[in-house]
Amino acid sequence: MSEDILTTPSNPASAGATVYLVGAGPGDADLLTLKGARLLSQADIVIFDRLVSEEVLALINEGAEKIYAGKGRNMHSIAQSEINETLCKLAETHKTIVRLKGGDPFTFGRGGEEALYLVARGVNVEVVPGITSAAAAGAELGLPLTHRGLATSVRYVTGTCRKGDELDLNWQSLADPDTTLIIYMGLANIEAIAQNLMAAGLSGRTPAVAVESATTQTEKIFRGTLETLAAGVRAASFAPPTLFIIGKVVNVAAELEALNPGQD
Repeated sequence: MSEDILTTPSNPASAGATVYLVGAGPGDADLLTLKGARLLSQADIVIFDRLVSEEVLALINEGAEKIYAGKGRNMHSIAQSEINETLCKLAETHKTIVRLKGGDPFTFGRGGEEALYLVARGVNVEVVPGITSAAAAGAELGLPLTHRGLATSVRYVTGTCRKGDELDLNWQSLADPDTTLIIYMGLANIEAIAQNLMAAGLSGRTPAVAVESATTQTEKIFRGTLETLAAGVRAASFAPPTLFIIGKVVNVAAELEALNPGQD
Protein backbone atom coordinates (compact mmCIF):
# COMPACT_ATOMS: atom_id res chain seq x y z
CA MET A 1 0.00 0.00 0.00
CA SER A 2 1.28 3.47 -0.80
CA GLU A 3 2.71 5.71 1.87
CA ASP A 4 -0.04 8.34 1.49
CA ILE A 5 -2.72 6.07 2.92
CA LEU A 6 -4.57 7.42 5.94
CA THR A 7 -5.13 4.91 8.68
CA THR A 8 -6.09 4.53 12.31
CA PRO A 9 -6.41 1.42 14.52
CA SER A 10 -8.24 -1.01 12.26
CA ASN A 11 -11.92 -1.83 12.47
CA PRO A 12 -12.06 -5.64 12.18
CA ALA A 13 -15.19 -5.41 10.06
CA SER A 14 -13.32 -3.37 7.42
CA ALA A 15 -9.98 -5.18 7.58
CA GLY A 16 -8.39 -5.33 4.13
CA ALA A 17 -10.76 -2.73 2.67
CA THR A 18 -9.70 0.66 1.36
CA VAL A 19 -11.81 3.63 0.33
CA TYR A 20 -10.09 5.55 -2.44
CA LEU A 21 -11.09 9.21 -2.75
CA VAL A 22 -10.37 9.68 -6.45
CA GLY A 23 -10.40 12.97 -8.33
CA ALA A 24 -12.03 12.51 -11.74
CA GLY A 25 -10.63 15.78 -13.07
CA PRO A 26 -12.61 18.43 -14.98
CA GLY A 27 -14.39 16.10 -17.42
CA ASP A 28 -12.02 15.19 -20.22
CA ALA A 29 -11.18 11.53 -19.59
CA ASP A 30 -7.66 12.09 -20.95
CA LEU A 31 -7.02 14.29 -17.91
CA LEU A 32 -7.79 11.54 -15.41
CA THR A 33 -4.64 10.31 -13.66
CA LEU A 34 -3.27 6.88 -14.53
CA LYS A 35 -3.77 5.84 -10.92
CA GLY A 36 -7.39 6.94 -11.01
CA ALA A 37 -8.01 4.98 -14.20
CA ARG A 38 -6.36 1.87 -12.75
CA LEU A 39 -8.53 2.02 -9.62
CA LEU A 40 -11.69 2.36 -11.70
CA SER A 41 -10.69 -0.78 -13.58
CA GLN A 42 -10.21 -2.65 -10.28
CA ALA A 43 -13.02 -1.26 -8.12
CA ASP A 44 -15.65 -3.47 -6.52
CA ILE A 45 -17.97 -0.49 -6.17
CA VAL A 46 -17.91 3.17 -7.27
CA ILE A 47 -19.83 6.02 -5.65
CA PHE A 48 -19.77 8.96 -8.04
CA ASP A 49 -20.75 12.62 -8.09
CA ARG A 50 -22.86 14.65 -10.52
CA LEU A 51 -19.87 16.35 -12.15
CA VAL A 52 -18.13 13.13 -13.19
CA SER A 53 -18.33 12.91 -16.98
CA GLU A 54 -19.75 9.99 -18.94
CA GLU A 55 -16.32 9.50 -20.51
CA VAL A 56 -14.77 8.90 -17.09
CA LEU A 57 -17.65 6.70 -15.95
CA ALA A 58 -17.08 4.54 -19.03
CA LEU A 59 -13.70 3.54 -17.57
CA ILE A 60 -15.33 1.73 -14.62
CA ASN A 61 -15.05 -2.02 -14.95
CA GLU A 62 -18.26 -3.72 -16.00
CA GLY A 63 -18.48 -5.85 -12.86
CA ALA A 64 -18.42 -2.93 -10.44
CA GLU A 65 -21.55 -1.76 -8.67
CA LYS A 66 -22.29 1.96 -9.18
CA ILE A 67 -24.03 4.35 -6.80
CA TYR A 68 -24.97 7.90 -7.80
CA ALA A 69 -24.46 10.47 -5.06
CA GLY A 70 -24.79 13.70 -7.02
CA LYS A 71 -25.32 17.13 -5.56
CA GLY A 72 -26.62 20.35 -7.08
CA ARG A 73 -27.42 23.71 -5.55
CA ASN A 74 -29.84 22.94 -2.70
CA MET A 75 -30.51 19.51 -4.28
CA HIS A 76 -28.77 16.48 -2.84
CA SER A 77 -29.64 12.98 -4.04
CA ILE A 78 -27.90 11.70 -0.90
CA ALA A 79 -27.07 13.86 2.12
CA GLN A 80 -23.38 14.13 2.99
CA SER A 81 -23.95 12.37 6.30
CA GLU A 82 -25.54 9.46 4.46
CA ILE A 83 -22.65 9.29 2.01
CA ASN A 84 -20.22 9.09 4.93
CA GLU A 85 -22.20 6.29 6.54
CA THR A 86 -22.59 4.43 3.25
CA LEU A 87 -18.85 4.47 2.59
CA CYS A 88 -18.19 3.14 6.07
CA LYS A 89 -20.70 0.29 5.67
CA LEU A 90 -19.37 -0.61 2.22
CA ALA A 91 -15.92 -1.12 3.73
CA GLU A 92 -17.42 -4.03 5.68
CA THR A 93 -18.46 -5.90 2.54
CA HIS A 94 -16.14 -4.67 -0.24
CA LYS A 95 -12.37 -4.54 -0.64
CA THR A 96 -11.83 -1.73 -3.18
CA ILE A 97 -14.28 1.17 -2.84
CA VAL A 98 -13.82 4.18 -5.11
CA ARG A 99 -15.40 7.47 -4.12
CA LEU A 100 -15.22 9.30 -7.46
CA LYS A 101 -15.38 13.09 -7.31
CA GLY A 102 -15.29 15.73 -10.02
CA GLY A 103 -12.08 17.76 -10.09
CA ASP A 104 -9.91 17.18 -7.03
CA PRO A 105 -11.37 15.57 -3.89
CA PHE A 106 -9.58 18.01 -1.57
CA THR A 107 -10.49 21.20 -3.49
CA PHE A 108 -14.08 22.13 -2.60
CA GLY A 109 -14.89 18.43 -2.88
CA ARG A 110 -15.63 17.62 0.78
CA GLY A 111 -13.04 14.89 0.57
CA GLY A 112 -11.55 15.99 3.86
CA GLU A 113 -14.88 15.46 5.63
CA GLU A 114 -15.21 11.95 4.24
CA ALA A 115 -11.60 11.05 5.06
CA LEU A 116 -11.96 12.23 8.66
CA TYR A 117 -15.21 10.33 9.13
CA LEU A 118 -13.81 7.08 7.73
CA VAL A 119 -10.40 7.15 9.40
CA ALA A 120 -12.02 7.87 12.78
CA ARG A 121 -13.94 4.61 12.34
CA GLY A 122 -10.95 2.50 11.43
CA VAL A 123 -11.40 2.49 7.66
CA ASN A 124 -8.31 2.83 5.47
CA VAL A 125 -8.47 5.82 3.13
CA GLU A 126 -6.24 6.76 0.23
CA VAL A 127 -6.54 10.05 -1.64
CA VAL A 128 -5.86 10.18 -5.38
CA PRO A 129 -5.67 13.79 -6.58
CA GLY A 130 -7.38 15.07 -9.68
CA ILE A 131 -6.91 18.11 -11.90
CA THR A 132 -9.08 20.83 -10.45
CA SER A 133 -11.20 22.89 -12.86
CA ALA A 134 -9.19 26.08 -12.30
CA ALA A 135 -5.98 24.49 -13.59
CA ALA A 136 -7.86 22.78 -16.42
CA ALA A 137 -9.67 25.93 -17.54
CA GLY A 138 -6.46 27.94 -17.42
CA ALA A 139 -4.64 25.41 -19.57
CA GLU A 140 -7.57 25.14 -21.99
CA LEU A 141 -7.65 28.91 -22.51
CA GLY A 142 -3.89 29.46 -22.51
CA LEU A 143 -4.31 31.44 -19.31
CA PRO A 144 -1.55 31.06 -16.69
CA LEU A 145 -2.89 31.43 -13.18
CA THR A 146 0.35 33.12 -12.15
CA HIS A 147 2.53 35.24 -14.40
CA ARG A 148 5.58 37.33 -13.63
CA GLY A 149 4.63 40.99 -13.39
CA LEU A 150 0.89 40.29 -13.38
CA ALA A 151 0.03 37.87 -10.58
CA THR A 152 2.24 36.48 -7.85
CA SER A 153 -0.49 34.51 -6.09
CA VAL A 154 -3.76 32.67 -6.65
CA ARG A 155 -6.81 32.65 -4.39
CA TYR A 156 -9.41 29.87 -4.60
CA VAL A 157 -12.75 30.78 -3.01
CA THR A 158 -16.24 29.32 -3.03
CA GLY A 159 -18.99 31.58 -4.28
CA THR A 160 -21.79 29.67 -2.63
CA CYS A 161 -23.22 29.60 0.87
CA ARG A 162 -25.76 27.71 2.88
CA LYS A 163 -29.37 28.25 1.94
CA GLY A 164 -30.67 31.45 3.49
CA ASP A 165 -27.22 32.79 4.41
CA GLU A 166 -25.48 35.77 2.85
CA LEU A 167 -22.14 35.31 1.14
CA ASP A 168 -19.58 36.35 3.74
CA LEU A 169 -16.09 36.73 2.28
CA ASN A 170 -13.19 39.02 3.10
CA TRP A 171 -13.76 41.34 0.15
CA GLN A 172 -10.92 43.71 1.05
CA SER A 173 -8.48 40.83 0.98
CA LEU A 174 -9.86 39.39 -2.25
CA ALA A 175 -9.81 42.72 -4.10
CA ASP A 176 -6.07 42.49 -4.74
CA PRO A 177 -5.10 43.54 -8.30
CA ASP A 178 -1.91 41.46 -8.14
CA THR A 179 -3.74 38.21 -7.33
CA THR A 180 -5.61 35.84 -9.62
CA LEU A 181 -9.02 35.19 -8.09
CA ILE A 182 -10.70 31.86 -8.81
CA ILE A 183 -14.35 31.52 -7.88
CA TYR A 184 -15.91 28.08 -7.71
CA MET A 185 -19.68 27.54 -7.50
CA GLY A 186 -20.36 31.26 -7.82
CA LEU A 187 -22.86 31.46 -10.66
CA ALA A 188 -25.92 32.10 -8.49
CA ASN A 189 -24.14 34.91 -6.64
CA ILE A 190 -21.98 36.44 -9.36
CA GLU A 191 -23.77 39.80 -9.29
CA ALA A 192 -23.14 40.21 -5.57
CA ILE A 193 -19.57 38.93 -5.91
CA ALA A 194 -18.70 41.45 -8.61
CA GLN A 195 -20.37 44.31 -6.76
CA ASN A 196 -18.59 43.53 -3.51
CA LEU A 197 -15.19 43.24 -5.19
CA MET A 198 -15.65 46.60 -6.92
CA ALA A 199 -16.89 48.20 -3.70
CA ALA A 200 -13.72 46.90 -2.02
CA GLY A 201 -11.58 48.69 -4.60
CA LEU A 202 -10.97 46.22 -7.44
CA SER A 203 -11.36 48.01 -10.76
CA GLY A 204 -14.42 47.13 -12.80
CA ARG A 205 -12.09 47.00 -15.81
CA THR A 206 -10.20 44.04 -14.35
CA PRO A 207 -10.17 41.26 -16.99
CA ALA A 208 -12.42 38.32 -16.21
CA VAL A 209 -13.54 35.09 -17.82
CA ALA A 210 -16.28 32.58 -17.09
CA VAL A 211 -15.98 28.93 -18.15
CA GLU A 212 -18.84 26.47 -18.05
CA SER A 213 -18.02 22.74 -18.13
CA ALA A 214 -14.32 23.26 -18.82
CA THR A 215 -12.60 20.72 -21.15
CA THR A 216 -15.87 19.04 -22.16
CA GLN A 217 -17.81 19.05 -25.43
CA THR A 218 -20.32 21.48 -23.90
CA GLU A 219 -17.70 24.00 -22.74
CA LYS A 220 -18.88 27.61 -22.89
CA ILE A 221 -16.71 30.71 -22.43
CA PHE A 222 -17.44 34.37 -21.74
CA ARG A 223 -14.60 36.89 -21.79
CA GLY A 224 -15.12 40.34 -20.37
CA THR A 225 -14.35 42.44 -17.32
CA LEU A 226 -15.42 42.38 -13.72
CA GLU A 227 -18.16 44.93 -14.41
CA THR A 228 -19.55 43.01 -17.44
CA LEU A 229 -19.16 39.51 -16.04
CA ALA A 230 -22.56 39.03 -14.42
CA ALA A 231 -24.56 40.45 -17.33
CA GLY A 232 -22.51 38.43 -19.80
CA VAL A 233 -23.12 35.03 -18.21
CA ARG A 234 -26.82 35.78 -17.72
CA ALA A 235 -27.25 36.83 -21.35
CA ALA A 236 -25.49 33.65 -22.50
CA SER A 237 -27.54 31.44 -20.13
CA PHE A 238 -24.57 29.92 -18.33
CA ALA A 239 -25.33 26.98 -16.07
CA PRO A 240 -23.39 25.09 -13.38
CA PRO A 241 -20.63 24.09 -13.25
CA THR A 242 -19.26 27.54 -14.09
CA LEU A 243 -15.86 28.76 -12.92
CA PHE A 244 -14.78 32.41 -12.81
CA ILE A 245 -11.21 33.65 -13.22
CA ILE A 246 -10.62 37.32 -12.41
CA GLY A 247 -7.32 39.11 -12.78
CA LYS A 248 -4.75 40.59 -15.13
CA VAL A 249 -3.57 37.15 -16.23
CA VAL A 250 -6.77 36.78 -18.26
CA ASN A 251 -5.21 39.07 -20.89
CA VAL A 252 -2.33 36.63 -21.42
CA ALA A 253 -4.75 34.26 -23.15
CA ALA A 254 -5.60 36.95 -25.69
CA GLU A 255 -1.91 37.60 -26.31
CA LEU A 256 -1.25 33.92 -26.92
CA GLU A 257 -4.24 33.72 -29.26
CA ALA A 258 -2.94 36.70 -31.24
CA LEU A 259 0.44 35.00 -31.60
CA ASN A 260 -1.20 31.76 -32.77
CA PRO A 261 -4.00 32.75 -35.16
CA GLY A 262 -6.07 29.83 -36.36
CA GLN A 263 -5.27 27.64 -33.37
CA ASP A 264 -8.25 25.85 -31.78
